[in-house]
Amino acid sequence: MDQRSHLHSGDDGEQSVRVDEMLLRLQGAVAMAMSRTRQRVIQGFVVFLFVFLLFWLAAFLYGSFYYSYMPRAAFSTPVHYHYRTDCESPASFLCSYPLANISLMRNKKHVLTFSQAYRISLQLEMPESPANQELGMFLIKATCFSQDGSQVATSARSARQLLSAASSRFSMLRYRSNLLRSLGTLLFLPAFLTGAAEQKQVVEVELFSDYTDDPYAPAETAIIEILSNKVEIYSSHLYIHAHFTGIRYLLFYFPVISALVGVSSNFIFLSVLSVLSYIRLLLGVGWRPEQLRIDRPLSEREGNTNNQQEDKEDDSAGTAELQGPLQTTPHKS
Repeated sequence: MDQRSHLHSGDDGEQSVRVDEMLLRLQGAVAMAMSRTRQRVIQGFVVFLFVFLLFWLAAFLYGSFYYSYMPRAAFSTPVHYHYRTDCESPASFLCSYPLANISLMRNKKHVLTFSQAYRISLQLEMPESPANQELGMFLIKATCFSQDGSQVATSARSARQLLSAASSRFSMLRYRSNLLRSLGTLLFLPAFLTGAAEQKQVVEVELFSDYTDDPYAPAETAIIEILSNKVEIYSSHLYIHAHFTGIRYLLFYFPVISALVGVSSNFIFLSVLSVLSYIRLLLGVGWRPEQLRIDRPLSEREGNTNNQQEDKEDDSAGTAELQGPLQTTPHKS
């Protein structure tokens, strides 16, 4: 009975030892799997952050290029006219034509970009008054000046004729007969009475069809003069539109495609640079010059020590040869 109980206790001990070993192995496998999973997660997170950083850097480079290369596409400003009143003759109160001084600067920066062609036009909102109907054709003159006051460009324009190579254009209201005006007044009478509509015409005059600013004398002010002191105007606006060509045309009229191409190109370029830098770091090509300087003296020192040992052996051999004949010569009494 004692032997059987002893055998049963031994079997139980062996089973418990096996169970402990299996638990330890299972615990080690679980710990190793968790460590590998943690390492993979950390590596994936680092790669994601690196790719995200490259993407935003590529987008930043494209945005910086776009806002530095692309000029302002359009610019508009109201035009306010004034007259000179310091007349010498008391019979005439107005001594000049309607004149407006317009600044071509915004936030201390030039509105016009160098080497960029612009179309400059003037929009006049004029009433269909008897004075304007009797006025007929009138001339509009525009002159651009630089900072030192020198004249940069001048133009005299009108909207009556189509564009041609000439520098003079005239403007006038569109002709409407008395019957047509009467019918229009009767048709839009409720709108006229409530103020929703007005009896007016909008006349657009092109001042410059292809104006390019001079980089050595950029225009800062523009003088607009209407060569008629009987003209009646509600309001006036100056419009400047850029004529884009080449890369600027693609960037302006196809912004989404240009952004995709630009950002992807920058991303690919930055990715290639990063991969090449990483491969160079792994291959150990990018050693510092200090390491090469440290390695060279070590090899030189080893060579110097070997040379010094050889020199000592040669010196000892030479001294032995010199002492040998002295010891063998007999001593005479």
